[in-house]
Amino acid sequence: MPEPPVRFKRVETAPYGTNAYIIFHSSGKESLLVDAPGEAGRILEELDGTRLQTILLTHGHFDHTGALRELADRFGVPVAAHMEDAGRLPVEPDTLLSDGDSISLGKRSMTVLHTPGHTPGSLCFLTNGILFSGDTLFPGGPGRTGTQDAFRQILDSLKHKIFTLPDETRVLPGHGKPTVLKKEKDEFAVFAGREHSPRLCGDVLWLSS
Repeated sequence: MPEPPVRFKRVETAPYGTNAYIIFHSSGKESLLVDAPGEAGRILEELDGTRLQTILLTHGHFDHTGALRELADRFGVPVAAHMEDAGRLPVEPDTLLSDGDSISLGKRSMTVLHTPGHTPGSLCFLTNGILFSGDTLFPGGPGRTGTQDAFRQILDSLKHKIFTLPDETRVLPGHGKPTVLKKEKDEFAVFAGREHSPRLCGDVLWLSS
């Protein structure tokens, strides 16, 4: 018998349109939170009725951590992030995650993927054909990078960690609406087939950069 689909809720928060994701355990009584961007009150409302177990952070930028202190204090739950982004956080993380770590999600698990580029400690979380991609991958392009080296690094993360996943993988980004990995692979192939400046970085789109 196939596993039931992962139940989750996307909460788009002000002021930067950043997504928080509440992932429900199979029992429906416990949950994980991916990112704590802002509007702590809204996230609290959406969490009502479940026991939050952990706050997972895709990276340490302020637009993903604005509500972190309030939520961590309110629930008294551990905060988990990559070591390379720990110093960016408004609270000290309780758990340092590494590539390949497994996080319990009821009867299933979630795999941690270290995908540096947008930040040195950027993470994605993969479970049952769903990828919570943070700011590593958006519909139409990668996350913003500040240097040419960071751009090359995010491309390396995508090619070796993300684009190796099945085409049907659903991608739930840190900003914007979901996408499907095959679309991103196809558009990246167009990008990869063109010449680009060695200084390319910043906000890059597969089809127009």
